Amino acid sequence: MAKVAFIGLGVMGYPMAGHLKVKGGHELTVYNRTFAKAEKWAAEFGGRATATPAEAADGADFVFSCVGNDDDLRSVTTGKDGAFETLKKGAVFIDNTTASAEVARELDAAATTRGAHFIDAPVSGGQAGAENGVLTVMCGGDPDVFERARPVIDAYARMVGLMGPAGSGQLTKMVNQICIAGLVQGLAEGIHFGKKAGLDIGKVIEVISKGAAGSWQMENRHKTMDAGKYEFGFAVDWMRKDLDILLAEARNNGAKLPVTALVDQFYADVQAMGGNRWDTSSLLARLEK
Repeated sequence: MAKVAFIGLGVMGYPMAGHLKVKGGHELTVYNRTFAKAEKWAAEFGGRATATPAEAADGADFVFSCVGNDDDLRSVTTGKDGAFETLKKGAVFIDNTTASAEVARELDAAATTRGAHFIDAPVSGGQAGAENGVLTVMCGGDPDVFERARPVIDAYARMVGLMGPAGSGQLTKMVNQICIAGLVQGLAEGIHFGKKAGLDIGKVIEVISKGAAGSWQMENRHKTMDAGKYEFGFAVDWMRKDLDILLAEARNNGAKLPVTALVDQFYADVQAMGGNRWDTSSLLARLEK
């Protein structure tokens, strides 16, 4: 059992922290910008709620964060009353936020100056993956530190991998989102075409999902897409945030991402339709409007 802090109890962080307490058996201290939510978590899982990230991180062996973006991450780490104010020597800060590789390297350097360690560890699997404790975690950091942290991360993960030095976890998450963006657009166009052709989409997917076209998105989203239901899952706003980060990285490293850039604009169209909180599979709604 380790002394663990968790910063950020949103739709992902709340259940992830719960798994660290229940499955991991760790001593948990939590912080959330809305203190009432931290109190609710503590009452549900038996941990302790704190008023600042610094208080949460004080004395912890492992500190986790899962917040919104680069600025949020800087605020809870190196900002006023941030976790790095009290991060003890030898502690490991594990960030599950989907953020830039730049901020990951920045915080790795900041942790090092304190004699502590940093791992960027963005996740894939969405809210359902977080609730079921089966997330995929892509890590960047020192191999020895990763081996220390991995048994703790395992509490909410199905797959945990070290991808390289600091920033590599975030870069891998960018690859993940690039692949998903093009795949979902292809699935949306396929379903749209099939409906226009008068095909039974359920029967079509039953057959083609067992072949080369099969994917997680096809298996798990075709029914709701066919029914025009999108009020769940990974929100379009979140996807656009992720695409903005990776397209900026692509401009820096020279990668050519024409399909991803196009799909990003398609998601902007969905936002204009009022689908900001719709699931990313709502690309079909744009074709059917």
